[in-house]
Amino acid sequence: MIEVLACGPLVTVQDGGRPGWLADGLAEGGAADRRALEEARALLGHAGAGIETPGAPLRLKLHVDTTVALTGAPMRAAADGRALAWNACHPLPTGTVLDLRPTGEGVYSYVHVGGGLTMPEVLGSRSAHLIAGIGEPLAPGDSLPCAALAGAARRVAAADRMGGGLLRLLPTPQTRMFSRDAIERFENAMFRRDARGNRQGVRLTSDGQEFATEGQLGLLSDFILPGDVQMTGDGVPYILGPECQTTGGYPRIGSVIAADLPRALQAVPGAKVRFRFVTLAEAQAARPGQPTVEPLTRDPAEVPDLLSLQLVGGVVSAREDG
Repeated sequence: MIEVLACGPLVTVQDGGRPGWLADGLAEGGAADRRALEEARALLGHAGAGIETPGAPLRLKLHVDTTVALTGAPMRAAADGRALAWNACHPLPTGTVLDLRPTGEGVYSYVHVGGGLTMPEVLGSRSAHLIAGIGEPLAPGDSLPCAALAGAARRVAAADRMGGGLLRLLPTPQTRMFSRDAIERFENAMFRRDARGNRQGVRLTSDGQEFATEGQLGLLSDFILPGDVQMTGDGVPYILGPECQTTGGYPRIGSVIAADLPRALQAVPGAKVRFRFVTLAEAQAARPGQPTVEPLTRDPAEVPDLLSLQLVGGVVSAREDG
């Protein structure tokens, strides 16, 4: 069991979400940064459901021996006051108090344990979907059941996605509603991530002309997916997130490819982003491979259970008759 000692607002449990319910009006939801989920899975072998904190402090107490993986937006992490490496997993004993503090780099941070959190599933997922009324934010005093799976300390080569930058787009059914001039201006514009944003989507601002399109007032509602860049009536773009609405009548100038959506959602307020349309072949080629994992080397002075570890193995005799 993991006990929540303290947490900020909108800290939730998330996993891979609920695919397959779009026709019933339920967005897939799940972790905002899917790459962080993949990195946790690579570290632990099986990540399952974990805790997602959107730039908010978090304090947890472990009531089981387990391995904790820390991925996503980097935080200052400590176990009983001892600093822990980010983008890594750490075997921790029962009674450990884990403290996480935001650094301002990125938005969504994740804590996973070996075997994942094991609360009951709803519609095939343990993810909270606050817009749909599924689950609730975590609060001090909550107890989260989990497996007791120990493992080795390891680190993962995390993908760089915290500073904004270029976001690649595929066309949507409404892209053709925008003039060639509007699309060219859109690709040449520099946008900033607005302070207004959540798991439904984030607002973008720019210093140039807005991007409204003719005929949008007569547009029928159509399907919507995470990553779609939707224009409001006054031409202000929003990048839609995992809890976005499933249908809408505002035009979508393009859709951020899956490989770049973590970068879009991890952009902090004020971060600069730009857009460029790519082909389907380019989007498919951009799919990242499996994260690379390697052992995490620790200073022996920082290992409290040093005597219990296997420090020498594979010994052979150097004698001729050995």
